[in-house]
Amino acid sequence: MSSTTSTTAETRVAVLVDCDNVPPDILEHALRMMAQFGRVVLRRGYGNHGTLANKWQDAMVRLAFTPCLQYQYTSGKNTADIALALDALEALFDHRADTFCLVTSDSDFAYLCRKLRERGATVCIVGEPKTPEALRNASDQFFEWTRPDIQPEEVTDPASKNLAKAEQVKVDPLKQDALKPLPKRRPRFLVDAVSLLAGDTSEGKVGLGPLGQYLKRMDPGFSPQTYGHSGLLSMVKTYDLLAPSQDESGHWSVSLVPKIESSSEAK
Repeated sequence: MSSTTSTTAETRVAVLVDCDNVPPDILEHALRMMAQFGRVVLRRGYGNHGTLANKWQDAMVRLAFTPCLQYQYTSGKNTADIALALDALEALFDHRADTFCLVTSDSDFAYLCRKLRERGATVCIVGEPKTPEALRNASDQFFEWTRPDIQPEEVTDPASKNLAKAEQVKVDPLKQDALKPLPKRRPRFLVDAVSLLAGDTSEGKVGLGPLGQYLKRMDPGFSPQTYGHSGLLSMVKTYDLLAPSQDESGHWSVSLVPKIESSSEAK
């Protein structure tokens, strides 16, 4: 394992969300971006009673965020921002986190970013295109989020579809589960993960081990078997957009196939 991987594994990340300022759809993007830095140990969302309900409540429950409800003592005054800032500093001083992700487009947090960085912390901002330059420049790295178009999540091999149809014939119910193999699926998130992790490297590739660690941080329940594959390498090999390669020491890495060489895309 390389020294870079060891450092990443030890990094503790806090994801603090200004729920009054951004939509709940941004949460998954923020977690995806932060999983490349290390282990997310704090997940908190801040807002008032009206905000932390409905869609925000569903998103935070599903993604294991702790809601931090802040009542408005005076009309027009937002107390959630102060709570977020105090919790960030407390987490830094208590050594619970050394990398902070503020999910907001509010430039009022620029001063908090500067104070955290002065104390040696790494600060990332995940925000919308409207995020002011003052906040972008106060962070170590800014990740812009735009509302994505609706796209299919995964591609299933045609052969697997035909196999699934053929297996719908009458079979002894006791033997059906044992005889029926899972269809091989190619979820889009694997291509996105390789694109993210390999994009910042000089070689343009990511090791199979670090890729698996990232996918586990994104989804603790991730397993290639769930998608009909015996392992991560065999899963990678089914993608037209991914190119696995093995070095002289036997270690595998994955890169994106150049666009001119790809015959089709996983959608």
